[in-house]
Amino acid sequence: MNATASIVSKVWSFCTTLRDDGVGYGDYLEQLTYLIFLKMADEYSQPPYNRQVGIPAEYNWQSLKTKRGAELEVHYVALLQELGKLPGMLGQIFTKAQNKIQDPAKLYRLIDMVNETQWVTMGADVKGDIYEGLLERNAEDTKSGAGQYFTPRALIKAMVACMRPEPGKSIADPACGTGGFFLAAYDFLVAEHALDKTQKAFLKHDTFYGNEIVANTRRLALMNMFLHNIGEIDGDSMISPNDALVADSGKRFDYVLANPPFGKKSAMSFTNEEGEQEKDELTYNRQDFWATTSNKQLNFVQHIRTMLKTTGRAAVVVPDNVLFEGVAGETVRRKLLETTDLHTILRLPTGIFYANGVKANVLFFDNREASKEAWTQEVWYYDYRTNIHHTLKKKALQFEDLQDFIACYHPQNRHQRRETWSEQNPEGRWRRYGFDQIMMRDKISLDIFWIKDKSLSDLDNLPEPDELVLEIIDNLESGLNSFKEIAARLKL
Repeated sequence: MNATASIVSKVWSFCTTLRDDGVGYGDYLEQLTYLIFLKMADEYSQPPYNRQVGIPAEYNWQSLKTKRGAELEVHYVALLQELGKLPGMLGQIFTKAQNKIQDPAKLYRLIDMVNETQWVTMGADVKGDIYEGLLERNAEDTKSGAGQYFTPRALIKAMVACMRPEPGKSIADPACGTGGFFLAAYDFLVAEHALDKTQKAFLKHDTFYGNEIVANTRRLALMNMFLHNIGEIDGDSMISPNDALVADSGKRFDYVLANPPFGKKSAMSFTNEEGEQEKDELTYNRQDFWATTSNKQLNFVQHIRTMLKTTGRAAVVVPDNVLFEGVAGETVRRKLLETTDLHTILRLPTGIFYANGVKANVLFFDNREASKEAWTQEVWYYDYRTNIHHTLKKKALQFEDLQDFIACYHPQNRHQRRETWSEQNPEGRWRRYGFDQIMMRDKISLDIFWIKDKSLSDLDNLPEPDELVLEIIDNLESGLNSFKEIAARLKL
Protein backbone atom coordinates (compact mmCIF):
# COMPACT_ATOMS: atom_id res chain seq x y z
CA MET A 1 0.00 0.00 0.00
CA ASN A 2 2.86 2.39 0.80
CA ALA A 3 4.36 1.74 -2.64
CA THR A 4 1.02 2.63 -4.24
CA ALA A 5 0.73 5.84 -2.23
CA SER A 6 4.29 6.71 -3.20
CA ILE A 7 3.55 6.33 -6.93
CA VAL A 8 0.35 8.38 -6.66
CA SER A 9 2.21 11.08 -4.76
CA LYS A 10 4.97 11.16 -7.39
CA VAL A 11 2.50 11.36 -10.27
CA TRP A 12 0.67 14.27 -8.65
CA SER A 13 3.73 16.19 -7.49
CA PHE A 14 5.23 16.18 -10.97
CA CYS A 15 1.96 17.43 -12.39
CA THR A 16 2.17 20.38 -9.96
CA THR A 17 5.73 21.10 -11.14
CA LEU A 18 4.62 21.21 -14.76
CA ARG A 19 1.62 23.42 -14.00
CA ASP A 20 4.09 26.14 -13.05
CA ASP A 21 5.26 25.96 -16.69
CA GLY A 22 1.70 26.33 -17.95
CA VAL A 23 1.13 22.62 -18.62
CA GLY A 24 -2.46 21.83 -17.52
CA TYR A 25 -3.82 18.53 -16.19
CA GLY A 26 -5.08 17.59 -19.65
CA ASP A 27 -1.71 18.07 -21.36
CA TYR A 28 0.09 16.30 -18.52
CA LEU A 29 -2.36 13.41 -18.69
CA GLU A 30 -1.78 13.07 -22.43
CA GLN A 31 2.02 12.92 -22.09
CA LEU A 32 1.73 10.49 -19.19
CA THR A 33 -0.54 8.30 -21.36
CA TYR A 34 2.02 8.14 -24.19
CA LEU A 35 4.91 7.35 -21.84
CA ILE A 36 3.16 4.74 -19.67
CA PHE A 37 1.94 2.99 -22.82
CA LEU A 38 5.48 2.91 -24.25
CA LYS A 39 6.93 1.69 -20.96
CA MET A 40 4.35 -1.11 -20.70
CA ALA A 41 5.06 -2.10 -24.31
CA ASP A 42 8.73 -2.33 -23.36
CA GLU A 43 7.91 -4.50 -20.33
CA TYR A 44 5.78 -6.82 -22.48
CA SER A 45 8.68 -7.22 -24.96
CA GLN A 46 10.86 -8.73 -22.21
CA PRO A 47 10.66 -12.08 -20.35
CA PRO A 48 8.39 -13.72 -19.33
CA TYR A 49 6.07 -12.17 -21.94
CA ASN A 50 8.44 -11.80 -24.94
CA ARG A 51 5.70 -10.15 -27.00
CA GLN A 52 6.27 -7.90 -29.98
CA VAL A 53 3.53 -5.30 -29.85
CA GLY A 54 4.31 -3.54 -33.12
CA ILE A 55 6.43 -0.59 -31.96
CA PRO A 56 9.44 -0.07 -34.29
CA ALA A 57 12.78 -0.41 -32.46
CA GLU A 58 13.84 3.14 -33.35
CA TYR A 59 10.76 4.52 -31.55
CA ASN A 60 10.56 2.24 -28.51
CA TRP A 61 11.01 3.06 -24.81
CA GLN A 62 14.75 2.41 -24.86
CA SER A 63 15.19 4.96 -27.66
CA LEU A 64 13.71 7.64 -25.38
CA LYS A 65 15.80 6.73 -22.34
CA THR A 66 19.13 7.24 -24.11
CA LYS A 67 18.58 10.84 -25.23
CA ARG A 68 18.81 14.24 -23.51
CA GLY A 69 18.17 17.89 -24.23
CA ALA A 70 17.23 19.09 -27.72
CA GLU A 71 17.96 15.64 -29.18
CA LEU A 72 15.34 14.12 -26.84
CA GLU A 73 12.75 16.74 -27.80
CA VAL A 74 13.26 16.21 -31.56
CA HIS A 75 13.14 12.43 -31.18
CA TYR A 76 10.01 12.53 -28.98
CA VAL A 77 8.12 14.65 -31.55
CA ALA A 78 9.12 12.24 -34.35
CA LEU A 79 8.14 9.23 -32.20
CA LEU A 80 4.65 10.61 -31.51
CA GLN A 81 4.12 11.34 -35.20
CA GLU A 82 5.25 7.93 -36.44
CA LEU A 83 3.37 5.85 -33.86
CA GLY A 84 0.15 7.68 -34.76
CA LYS A 85 0.35 6.09 -38.22
CA LEU A 86 0.20 2.53 -36.88
CA PRO A 87 -2.98 0.38 -36.83
CA GLY A 88 -5.09 -0.86 -33.89
CA MET A 89 -5.12 0.46 -30.34
CA LEU A 90 -1.50 1.61 -30.71
CA GLY A 91 -2.33 4.01 -33.52
CA GLN A 92 -5.44 5.29 -31.73
CA ILE A 93 -3.45 6.06 -28.57
CA PHE A 94 -1.00 8.19 -30.60
CA THR A 95 -3.48 9.76 -33.09
CA LYS A 96 -2.80 13.51 -33.45
CA ALA A 97 -0.28 13.26 -30.58
CA GLN A 98 1.79 16.35 -29.79
CA ASN A 99 4.54 17.18 -27.33
CA LYS A 100 3.16 19.68 -24.80
CA ILE A 101 6.26 19.72 -22.53
CA GLN A 102 8.57 22.32 -23.99
CA ASP A 103 11.40 21.92 -21.46
CA PRO A 104 13.48 18.82 -22.44
CA ALA A 105 14.86 18.57 -18.87
CA LYS A 106 11.34 18.20 -17.46
CA LEU A 107 10.42 15.75 -20.21
CA TYR A 108 13.42 13.63 -19.25
CA ARG A 109 12.43 13.77 -15.57
CA LEU A 110 8.93 12.57 -16.48
CA ILE A 111 10.41 9.71 -18.54
CA ASP A 112 12.64 8.84 -15.58
CA MET A 113 9.67 8.82 -13.20
CA VAL A 114 7.66 6.50 -15.47
CA ASN A 115 10.73 4.29 -15.91
CA GLU A 116 11.08 3.68 -12.16
CA THR A 117 7.76 1.77 -12.00
CA GLN A 118 6.95 -1.73 -13.27
CA TRP A 119 3.50 -1.01 -14.69
CA VAL A 120 2.58 -4.44 -16.08
CA THR A 121 2.96 -6.23 -12.76
CA MET A 122 1.16 -3.50 -10.83
CA GLY A 123 -2.44 -4.40 -9.94
CA ALA A 124 -5.09 -3.18 -12.38
CA ASP A 125 -6.98 -1.56 -9.50
CA VAL A 126 -3.89 0.48 -8.52
CA LYS A 127 -3.10 1.60 -12.08
CA GLY A 128 -6.76 2.33 -12.64
CA ASP A 129 -7.09 4.37 -9.44
CA ILE A 130 -4.08 6.51 -10.39
CA TYR A 131 -5.48 7.20 -13.84
CA GLU A 132 -9.08 7.75 -12.72
CA GLY A 133 -7.78 10.25 -10.15
CA LEU A 134 -6.00 12.16 -12.91
CA LEU A 135 -9.11 12.13 -15.09
CA GLU A 136 -11.23 13.54 -12.27
CA ARG A 137 -8.74 16.31 -11.53
CA ASN A 138 -8.65 17.09 -15.22
CA ALA A 139 -12.46 17.34 -15.27
CA GLU A 140 -12.33 19.76 -12.33
CA ASP A 141 -10.11 22.08 -14.37
CA THR A 142 -13.06 24.07 -15.74
CA LYS A 143 -10.97 26.15 -18.16
CA SER A 144 -10.03 23.05 -20.16
CA GLY A 145 -13.64 22.05 -20.78
CA ALA A 146 -12.73 18.42 -20.00
CA GLY A 147 -15.64 18.15 -17.56
CA GLN A 148 -18.07 17.64 -20.44
CA TYR A 149 -16.50 14.22 -21.02
CA PHE A 150 -16.64 13.19 -17.36
CA THR A 151 -19.89 11.89 -15.83
CA PRO A 152 -19.99 11.82 -12.00
CA ARG A 153 -18.81 8.35 -11.02
CA ALA A 154 -21.44 8.06 -8.25
CA LEU A 155 -24.20 8.46 -10.85
CA ILE A 156 -22.58 5.96 -13.23
CA LYS A 157 -22.23 3.41 -10.43
CA ALA A 158 -25.91 3.83 -9.49
CA MET A 159 -27.02 3.39 -13.11
CA VAL A 160 -24.96 0.20 -13.40
CA ALA A 161 -26.34 -1.08 -10.06
CA CYS A 162 -29.88 -0.68 -11.48
CA MET A 163 -29.03 -2.31 -14.82
CA ARG A 164 -27.15 -5.25 -13.24
CA PRO A 165 -25.28 -6.33 -16.42
CA GLU A 166 -24.69 -10.06 -16.83
CA PRO A 167 -21.55 -11.90 -18.03
CA GLY A 168 -21.29 -12.79 -21.71
CA LYS A 169 -23.35 -9.80 -22.85
CA SER A 170 -22.30 -6.75 -24.83
CA ILE A 171 -22.23 -3.17 -23.48
CA ALA A 172 -22.06 -0.06 -25.68
CA ASP A 173 -21.75 3.70 -25.26
CA PRO A 174 -22.06 5.83 -28.44
CA ALA A 175 -20.39 8.86 -26.79
CA CYS A 176 -18.09 7.18 -24.28
CA GLY A 177 -15.91 10.10 -23.14
CA THR A 178 -13.17 8.73 -20.89
CA GLY A 179 -14.88 5.33 -20.51
CA GLY A 180 -16.57 5.74 -17.12
CA PHE A 181 -19.57 3.52 -17.91
CA PHE A 182 -17.37 0.71 -19.21
CA LEU A 183 -15.21 0.69 -16.08
CA ALA A 184 -18.17 0.73 -13.69
CA ALA A 185 -19.81 -2.14 -15.60
CA TYR A 186 -16.49 -4.04 -15.57
CA ASP A 187 -16.15 -3.58 -11.80
CA PHE A 188 -19.75 -4.71 -11.25
CA LEU A 189 -19.31 -7.86 -13.34
CA VAL A 190 -16.08 -8.80 -11.56
CA ALA A 191 -17.52 -8.13 -8.08
CA GLU A 192 -20.93 -9.76 -8.55
CA HIS A 193 -20.02 -12.87 -10.54
CA ALA A 194 -17.53 -15.72 -10.17
CA LEU A 195 -16.42 -15.55 -13.80
CA ASP A 196 -15.10 -18.67 -15.52
CA LYS A 197 -12.27 -18.59 -18.07
CA THR A 198 -14.57 -18.08 -21.07
CA GLN A 199 -16.47 -15.27 -19.35
CA LYS A 200 -13.23 -13.53 -18.35
CA ALA A 201 -11.99 -13.66 -21.94
CA PHE A 202 -15.31 -12.25 -23.22
CA LEU A 203 -15.17 -9.47 -20.63
CA LYS A 204 -11.63 -8.50 -21.63
CA HIS A 205 -12.05 -8.65 -25.41
CA ASP A 206 -15.70 -8.64 -26.54
CA THR A 207 -17.92 -6.91 -23.99
CA PHE A 208 -17.36 -3.23 -24.70
CA TYR A 209 -17.89 -1.08 -27.77
CA GLY A 210 -17.83 2.71 -27.91
CA ASN A 211 -17.61 5.82 -30.08
CA GLU A 212 -15.67 8.98 -29.26
CA ILE A 213 -14.99 11.55 -31.97
CA VAL A 214 -12.54 13.72 -29.97
CA ALA A 215 -9.04 12.21 -30.42
CA ASN A 216 -7.66 13.37 -27.05
CA THR A 217 -10.67 12.04 -25.14
CA ARG A 218 -10.63 8.76 -27.10
CA ARG A 219 -6.98 8.12 -26.20
CA LEU A 220 -7.74 8.75 -22.51
CA ALA A 221 -10.62 6.28 -22.68
CA LEU A 222 -8.50 3.60 -24.36
CA MET A 223 -5.70 4.04 -21.84
CA ASN A 224 -8.15 4.05 -18.94
CA MET A 225 -9.65 0.75 -20.13
CA PHE A 226 -6.26 -0.78 -20.87
CA LEU A 227 -4.94 0.07 -17.40
CA HIS A 228 -8.05 -1.58 -15.96
CA ASN A 229 -7.17 -4.78 -17.88
CA ILE A 230 -9.67 -4.32 -20.72
CA GLY A 231 -8.30 -5.02 -24.21
CA GLU A 232 -4.78 -5.89 -25.38
CA ILE A 233 -1.78 -3.62 -25.95
CA ASP A 234 -1.42 -4.98 -29.49
CA GLY A 235 -5.14 -5.53 -30.11
CA ASP A 236 -7.80 -3.62 -31.98
CA SER A 237 -9.34 -0.46 -30.60
CA MET A 238 -12.74 -0.99 -28.97
CA ILE A 239 -13.56 2.68 -29.42
CA SER A 240 -14.39 3.98 -32.87
CA PRO A 241 -13.45 7.54 -33.93
CA ASN A 242 -16.62 7.75 -36.06
CA ASP A 243 -19.58 9.98 -35.27
CA ALA A 244 -22.13 7.44 -34.02
CA LEU A 245 -25.06 9.50 -35.32
CA VAL A 246 -24.02 9.51 -38.99
CA ALA A 247 -25.24 5.99 -39.74
CA ASP A 248 -26.52 2.78 -38.22
CA SER A 249 -23.45 0.55 -37.84
CA GLY A 250 -25.66 -2.54 -37.93
CA LYS A 251 -24.27 -3.74 -34.61
CA ARG A 252 -26.75 -4.55 -31.83
CA PHE A 253 -26.04 -4.68 -28.11
CA ASP A 254 -27.48 -6.09 -24.89
CA TYR A 255 -26.94 -2.90 -22.91
CA VAL A 256 -26.38 0.76 -23.73
CA LEU A 257 -25.15 3.00 -20.92
CA ALA A 258 -24.53 6.58 -21.97
CA ASN A 259 -24.36 10.27 -21.16
CA PRO A 260 -24.33 11.87 -24.63
CA PRO A 261 -22.72 15.33 -24.85
CA PHE A 262 -24.72 18.26 -23.51
CA GLY A 263 -25.72 21.01 -25.93
CA LYS A 264 -28.80 20.66 -28.05
CA LYS A 265 -27.50 21.34 -31.54
CA SER A 266 -25.42 19.18 -33.82
CA ALA A 267 -23.31 21.43 -36.01
CA MET A 268 -20.46 21.21 -38.49
CA SER A 269 -17.89 23.94 -39.14
CA PHE A 270 -17.18 25.31 -42.61
CA THR A 271 -15.34 28.27 -44.15
CA ASN A 272 -17.48 30.85 -45.94
CA GLU A 273 -16.54 32.86 -49.04
CA GLU A 274 -14.89 35.54 -46.89
CA GLY A 275 -12.67 32.91 -45.32
CA GLU A 276 -14.47 33.09 -41.94
CA GLN A 277 -15.41 30.06 -39.86
CA GLU A 278 -19.14 29.44 -39.59
CA LYS A 279 -21.27 26.65 -38.19
CA ASP A 280 -24.15 24.99 -39.94
CA GLU A 281 -26.81 23.00 -38.13
CA LEU A 282 -26.40 19.31 -38.82
CA THR A 283 -29.39 17.06 -39.31
CA TYR A 284 -29.09 13.31 -39.72
CA ASN A 285 -31.41 11.85 -42.35
CA ARG A 286 -31.71 8.25 -41.23
CA GLN A 287 -34.49 5.85 -42.13
CA ASP A 288 -34.36 4.27 -38.69
CA PHE A 289 -35.04 7.62 -36.97
CA TRP A 290 -38.61 8.59 -36.08
CA ALA A 291 -37.94 12.32 -36.51
CA THR A 292 -35.40 14.40 -38.42
CA THR A 293 -33.97 17.10 -36.18
CA SER A 294 -30.77 19.01 -35.42
CA ASN A 295 -31.34 18.38 -31.70
CA LYS A 296 -28.34 16.22 -30.79
CA GLN A 297 -29.98 14.77 -27.67
CA LEU A 298 -33.09 13.58 -29.48
CA ASN A 299 -30.86 12.06 -32.17
CA PHE A 300 -28.88 10.14 -29.56
CA VAL A 301 -32.08 8.79 -27.96
CA GLN A 302 -33.24 7.54 -31.37
CA HIS A 303 -29.80 6.11 -32.19
CA ILE A 304 -29.55 4.30 -28.85
CA ARG A 305 -32.90 2.64 -29.43
CA THR A 306 -31.59 1.43 -32.83
CA MET A 307 -28.41 0.06 -31.18
CA LEU A 308 -30.34 -2.25 -28.85
CA LYS A 309 -31.07 -5.89 -29.49
CA THR A 310 -34.78 -6.75 -29.30
CA THR A 311 -34.13 -7.75 -25.68
CA GLY A 312 -31.66 -4.89 -25.11
CA ARG A 313 -31.84 -2.41 -22.25
CA ALA A 314 -30.65 1.19 -21.94
CA ALA A 315 -29.92 3.79 -19.27
CA VAL A 316 -29.27 7.24 -20.75
CA VAL A 317 -28.58 10.67 -19.21
CA VAL A 318 -30.53 13.38 -21.04
CA PRO A 319 -31.17 17.10 -20.38
CA ASP A 320 -34.66 18.36 -19.53
CA ASN A 321 -35.40 19.52 -23.10
CA VAL A 322 -35.74 15.88 -24.20
CA LEU A 323 -38.68 15.55 -21.81
CA PHE A 324 -40.72 18.52 -23.03
CA GLU A 325 -39.50 19.93 -26.38
CA GLY A 326 -42.24 19.98 -29.02
CA VAL A 327 -42.56 18.78 -32.64
CA ALA A 328 -39.64 16.30 -33.09
CA GLY A 329 -39.45 15.83 -29.31
CA GLU A 330 -43.11 14.87 -29.10
CA THR A 331 -42.68 12.35 -31.93
CA VAL A 332 -39.63 10.77 -30.28
CA ARG A 333 -41.36 10.51 -26.87
CA ARG A 334 -44.48 8.96 -28.41
CA LYS A 335 -42.46 6.37 -30.33
CA LEU A 336 -40.25 5.61 -27.34
CA LEU A 337 -43.32 4.98 -25.16
CA GLU A 338 -44.90 2.80 -27.85
CA THR A 339 -41.95 0.72 -29.09
CA THR A 340 -39.99 0.32 -25.84
CA ASP A 341 -40.86 -0.08 -22.18
CA LEU A 342 -39.83 3.33 -20.83
CA HIS A 343 -40.27 2.27 -17.24
CA THR A 344 -38.15 4.66 -15.13
CA ILE A 345 -37.06 8.29 -15.05
CA LEU A 346 -34.59 9.57 -12.42
CA ARG A 347 -34.71 13.37 -12.08
CA LEU A 348 -31.25 14.66 -11.18
CA PRO A 349 -30.33 17.75 -9.13
CA THR A 350 -28.22 20.64 -10.38
CA GLY A 351 -24.63 21.02 -9.16
CA ILE A 352 -23.44 17.48 -9.92
CA PHE A 353 -21.97 18.00 -13.42
CA TYR A 354 -18.78 19.84 -14.34
CA ALA A 355 -20.71 21.62 -17.10
CA ASN A 356 -22.75 24.38 -15.43
CA GLY A 357 -26.45 25.07 -15.94
CA VAL A 358 -27.32 21.44 -16.66
CA LYS A 359 -30.67 20.00 -15.61
CA ALA A 360 -30.65 16.32 -16.44
CA ASN A 361 -32.48 13.02 -16.01
CA VAL A 362 -31.77 9.35 -16.53
CA LEU A 363 -34.12 7.43 -18.83
CA PHE A 364 -34.29 3.67 -18.32
CA PHE A 365 -35.97 1.78 -21.17
CA ASP A 366 -36.09 -1.79 -22.45
CA ASN A 367 -36.41 -2.55 -26.16
CA ARG A 368 -39.18 -4.81 -27.42
CA GLU A 369 -40.26 -6.54 -30.64
CA ALA A 370 -42.79 -4.84 -32.93
CA SER A 371 -46.32 -4.68 -31.55
CA LYS A 372 -49.63 -2.93 -32.29
CA GLU A 373 -50.02 -2.16 -28.58
CA ALA A 374 -47.77 0.30 -26.75
CA TRP A 375 -45.16 -1.46 -24.65
CA THR A 376 -44.97 1.17 -21.88
CA GLN A 377 -47.72 0.60 -19.34
CA GLU A 378 -46.44 2.94 -16.62
CA VAL A 379 -43.50 5.26 -15.97
CA TRP A 380 -41.98 5.38 -12.50
CA TYR A 381 -40.42 8.69 -11.45
CA TYR A 382 -37.86 9.29 -8.74
CA ASP A 383 -37.52 13.01 -7.98
CA TYR A 384 -33.99 13.54 -6.69
CA ARG A 385 -34.08 17.22 -7.65
CA THR A 386 -36.73 19.12 -5.66
CA ASN A 387 -35.26 20.41 -2.38
CA ILE A 388 -31.96 18.60 -3.06
CA HIS A 389 -28.77 20.69 -3.07
CA HIS A 390 -25.37 19.50 -4.30
CA THR A 391 -22.18 21.36 -5.17
CA LEU A 392 -19.07 19.92 -6.77
CA LYS A 393 -16.68 21.04 -4.05
CA LYS A 394 -18.53 21.14 -0.73
CA LYS A 395 -21.31 18.60 -1.24
CA ALA A 396 -20.45 16.40 -4.19
CA LEU A 397 -22.86 13.64 -5.18
CA GLN A 398 -21.97 10.34 -3.46
CA PHE A 399 -23.07 6.80 -4.35
CA GLU A 400 -24.79 6.63 -0.95
CA ASP A 401 -27.04 9.55 -1.96
CA LEU A 402 -28.64 7.35 -4.60
CA GLN A 403 -29.16 4.26 -2.43
CA ASP A 404 -32.83 5.04 -1.83
CA PHE A 405 -33.41 5.38 -5.57
CA ILE A 406 -31.70 2.02 -6.22
CA ALA A 407 -33.85 0.39 -3.52
CA CYS A 408 -37.01 1.91 -5.04
CA TYR A 409 -35.93 0.85 -8.56
CA HIS A 410 -35.80 -2.72 -7.20
CA PRO A 411 -33.26 -4.06 -9.74
CA GLN A 412 -33.72 -7.68 -8.66
CA ASN A 413 -37.30 -7.54 -9.92
CA ARG A 414 -38.63 -4.15 -10.96
CA HIS A 415 -42.18 -5.54 -11.21
CA GLN A 416 -42.34 -5.62 -7.40
CA ARG A 417 -42.05 -1.87 -6.90
CA ARG A 418 -43.96 0.12 -4.28
CA GLU A 419 -44.68 3.85 -4.44
CA THR A 420 -43.41 6.01 -1.58
CA TRP A 421 -45.71 8.84 -2.72
CA SER A 422 -49.35 8.89 -1.62
CA GLU A 423 -52.07 11.42 -0.85
CA GLN A 424 -51.01 11.06 2.77
CA ASN A 425 -47.32 11.39 1.89
CA PRO A 426 -47.12 14.05 -0.88
CA GLU A 427 -43.36 14.40 -0.25
CA GLY A 428 -42.69 10.82 -1.37
CA ARG A 429 -40.04 10.84 -4.11
CA TRP A 430 -41.10 7.62 -5.91
CA ARG A 431 -44.29 7.86 -7.93
CA ARG A 432 -45.96 5.97 -10.77
CA TYR A 433 -47.77 7.49 -13.76
CA GLY A 434 -49.92 5.36 -16.08
CA PHE A 435 -49.48 5.37 -19.87
CA ASP A 436 -52.88 7.04 -20.42
CA GLN A 437 -52.04 9.81 -17.93
CA ILE A 438 -48.84 10.65 -19.81
CA MET A 439 -50.40 10.46 -23.30
CA MET A 440 -52.99 13.04 -22.23
CA ARG A 441 -50.32 15.60 -21.30
CA ASP A 442 -49.55 18.52 -23.62
CA LYS A 443 -46.92 17.40 -26.19
CA ILE A 444 -46.75 14.09 -24.27
CA SER A 445 -44.44 15.93 -21.85
CA LEU A 446 -42.50 13.72 -19.48
CA ASP A 447 -41.42 16.77 -17.46
CA ILE A 448 -43.29 15.90 -14.25
CA PHE A 449 -42.91 17.21 -10.68
CA TRP A 450 -45.19 16.90 -7.67
CA ILE A 451 -43.14 17.71 -4.54
CA LYS A 452 -43.55 21.23 -3.17
CA ASP A 453 -40.40 23.35 -3.57
CA LYS A 454 -39.62 24.50 -0.03
CA SER A 455 -37.30 27.27 -1.17
CA LEU A 456 -40.31 29.05 -2.66
CA SER A 457 -42.34 29.08 0.53
CA ASP A 458 -40.22 28.28 3.57
CA LEU A 459 -37.54 30.87 4.33
CA ASP A 460 -36.30 28.78 7.27
CA ASN A 461 -35.35 25.96 4.93
CA LEU A 462 -33.27 27.90 2.46
CA PRO A 463 -29.96 26.23 1.50
CA GLU A 464 -26.64 27.67 2.62
CA PRO A 465 -25.72 30.98 0.91
CA ASP A 466 -22.94 29.44 -1.20
CA GLU A 467 -25.29 26.66 -2.36
CA LEU A 468 -27.96 29.24 -3.17
CA VAL A 469 -25.49 31.32 -5.22
CA LEU A 470 -24.39 28.26 -7.20
CA GLU A 471 -28.01 27.27 -7.82
CA ILE A 472 -28.79 30.77 -9.09
CA ILE A 473 -25.73 30.60 -11.38
CA ASP A 474 -26.90 27.19 -12.65
CA ASN A 475 -30.38 28.56 -13.40
CA LEU A 476 -28.99 31.68 -15.12
CA GLU A 477 -26.60 29.63 -17.26
CA SER A 478 -29.37 27.20 -18.14
CA GLY A 479 -31.54 30.14 -19.23
CA LEU A 480 -28.64 31.71 -21.14
CA ASN A 481 -28.05 28.46 -23.02
CA SER A 482 -31.73 28.41 -24.03
CA PHE A 483 -31.54 32.02 -25.31
CA LYS A 484 -28.38 31.20 -27.28
CA GLU A 485 -30.22 28.35 -28.98
CA ILE A 486 -33.14 30.67 -29.85
CA ALA A 487 -30.67 33.25 -31.22
CA ALA A 488 -29.00 30.54 -33.33
CA ARG A 489 -32.35 29.55 -34.80
CA LEU A 490 -33.13 33.18 -35.64
CA LYS A 491 -29.61 33.52 -37.09
CA LEU A 492 -28.93 36.55 -34.84
